[in-house]
Amino acid sequence: MVEKGNIKRGVSLYSFQEEYYLRKMTLEQIIATCSRLGIPGIEIIGDQMIPGYPNIPESFFTKWHSWMENYNVTPVCLDMFLDWNKYKGREMTDDERVESVTHDIINANKLGCTVIRVIHDVQPEILERLAPTAEKYKVVLALEIHAPSYYDSELEQQLVKLFQKVGSPYLGFTLDLGVFCKRMPRVAKDRLIRDGMKPSIANYLAEAYDNQTLPHSKELGDRNDALANKVLQMGGTEEDVYAAFMATHMINADPKKMVDYLPYTHHVHGKFYEMLPDYTEYSIPYEEIVPILVKGGYKGYIDSEYEGNRWIQDAFEVDSTEQVRRQQVMLKHLLGEE
Repeated sequence: MVEKGNIKRGVSLYSFQEEYYLRKMTLEQIIATCSRLGIPGIEIIGDQMIPGYPNIPESFFTKWHSWMENYNVTPVCLDMFLDWNKYKGREMTDDERVESVTHDIINANKLGCTVIRVIHDVQPEILERLAPTAEKYKVVLALEIHAPSYYDSELEQQLVKLFQKVGSPYLGFTLDLGVFCKRMPRVAKDRLIRDGMKPSIANYLAEAYDNQTLPHSKELGDRNDALANKVLQMGGTEEDVYAAFMATHMINADPKKMVDYLPYTHHVHGKFYEMLPDYTEYSIPYEEIVPILVKGGYKGYIDSEYEGNRWIQDAFEVDSTEQVRRQQVMLKHLLGEE
């Protein structure tokens, strides 16, 4: 029998980027689709789907809240970015970075979102300065742990120490489940071949990733160099080197290590590349991961995040709705909802 926990289901509207970009679906139509699929929670990327972001007009907030009510869904998370190179010839100062994220916090509060997915490379000292503002507006700043990083990576360990020092419930992590990629996505390998990579190289990348024998080290640059050398030795091009890195940047971390860090984990991205007709994910073993989240006492949302679209859009019609539907069926089962 499946153990039932307090985890809630949601969806990142990032999952529908293909249809939105091609104007096949409006934002309201996407929200209506999520409602029809029985998905309670909504996560939105401000830069992607909110006109004028970060300077959101009041008319949008009015529409947004009417959609939330009419379609019976709950705003959960706002994804933010920090454009350090916004100003010509220089990076943002720390004060400007704090000001930018403060604007995001206020926007999240006005949208009704209780979490902000913080982009990975926001420095700990910036988060520490923002903790009082996050608490004031009741919005959790949850920095994303994304492959090739994990809880035991250097930045994440610095942040754990910060969270312990500050003691604020409004600072923490968003965990992207792409860190548990057991197999290289099949859709990625197929795309490499369609783009001109020799099948022998693409097959090597998939087999070596699956067997955990890809050239790598603890330093991302070293791994890139080792991988580049291997691809070039096999007759690949400079373009193949870049494509190989993009297709294998995932990691196969140990899900059991999550348990010690779940008290700091406020949000989860349910990354997936290819949901199969039998409601399993080709690359990521959700049947191993979700029970650990439940037993470990995680109480936030798992938001579906479909990224397979970018690997098939050159040759196939993207059906984000069906892919999200399949993952939500899987999550219902694993969360003991049926």
